[in-house]
Amino acid sequence: MNNIMIGRFVPGNSWVHRLDPRTKMIVTFVYIIVMLWANNWQTYAWTAAFVVALVKLTDQPFKLYWDGLKPIFWLILFTVILQLLFTPGTPILFSVGPFQVTVPGILNAIYVMVRFVLIILMSTILTLTTPPTSIANALESLLSPFKKIGVPVAELALMLAIALRFVPLLMDEMQKIMNAQKSRGMSFSTGGPIKRAKAIIPLLIPLFIGALQRALDLANAMEVRGFKDAVQRTKYRILSYQKIDKVAFTALIGFVIIFFVIKTWLHG
Repeated sequence: MNNIMIGRFVPGNSWVHRLDPRTKMIVTFVYIIVMLWANNWQTYAWTAAFVVALVKLTDQPFKLYWDGLKPIFWLILFTVILQLLFTPGTPILFSVGPFQVTVPGILNAIYVMVRFVLIILMSTILTLTTPPTSIANALESLLSPFKKIGVPVAELALMLAIALRFVPLLMDEMQKIMNAQKSRGMSFSTGGPIKRAKAIIPLLIPLFIGALQRALDLANAMEVRGFKDAVQRTKYRILSYQKIDKVAFTALIGFVIIFFVIKTWLHG
């Protein structure tokens, strides 16, 4: 569980680390939107190359990102199996009862798996290279126009910062509880699905109690420090665009243009 990388920040001084958090959020959002348009192996290869280049620019080992994918491997596998069994088309390779495996189903399952992995990697790059407070400040800055229509942007940003801060803490807490249960003879990797599901119940109760206690402690700490309104919070880090952000936006525009050139001109 402690391999989950979403919400974890790894300090560094790489090119990606030095980018403004708003730039990284915009790049991540645009990348996810562009991924929805990918429909052939050339476009998927180009989007994969873009992510691999960003991982290289973070100066962090790829194994770190690979370890972050392991905890959600079963979710990816479940999604792939659904696409494999329920995508209609011809030719049909073989069928078992109401389920059939087709060539379009295999291709669609592969594309969905690649899309799933690339989007997770892109989101992981954002969280690994950006402190949670900076992500919240960036979100508040990007959504500031919505304040005019009454959207509580400051409160949303504060909740996001707290949530991102709590995710790795809860994962570490769950790992400690699992180790304690294993030392008492509990097994989480043997038996059928029902037995494994029952084994998780002893984890959820202390984890839920611990999360409530952390939330109460945080609320008390904020109250003691005089917190009243998220809108009037001061910020230690002032966001500002630099030259490297212009380079990043230029690279993003180039990525989008080349993507649609590949999609439109090569395969129509």
